[in-house]
Amino acid sequence: MEIYLLRHGIAEDGRPGRPDSDRALTAEGREKLRRVLKRARLAGVAPGLILSSPYRRAVETADIAVEVLGYEGKVVRTHALVPEAAPFEAWEEIRSRKGEGSILLSSHEPLMSSMVAFLLDSPSMPVDMKKGALVRVDCERFGPNPRGVLKWMLTPALAGE
Repeated sequence: MEIYLLRHGIAEDGRPGRPDSDRALTAEGREKLRRVLKRARLAGVAPGLILSSPYRRAVETADIAVEVLGYEGKVVRTHALVPEAAPFEAWEEIRSRKGEGSILLSSHEPLMSSMVAFLLDSPSMPVDMKKGALVRVDCERFGPNPRGVLKWMLTPALAGE
């Protein structure tokens, strides 16, 4: 299975009295995401399923992925992708859908970088997951501990136009 990990784009700053989950993407965040996702589309990225954190900025990120990648399914929201979730929770969500050929996860830090390390069976490996970055990890095993292979990482800076 191809697993694509997409960190949400640049979002509004938090404001007192407003939940963190309500923060929206900025115009710059949307533009940088589009650049990354257009490059990904050119590389053949076509997820069979998109899972998203229920937080607004992750849902908006998933919606941009739907548009740019031509995804025709429904985005599935899951609490296994909220920022404070554990990689094991996200892995269980993936494992429950192991019949899919490819899945895109739209989520947050610190989950995204720790998830990359977890999928590579190197939980202590530091990963610098920039806002709007997209990582591909391939997994063939669906046991309790994945042993994925890192294929590539695309950041907004690398996707520049």
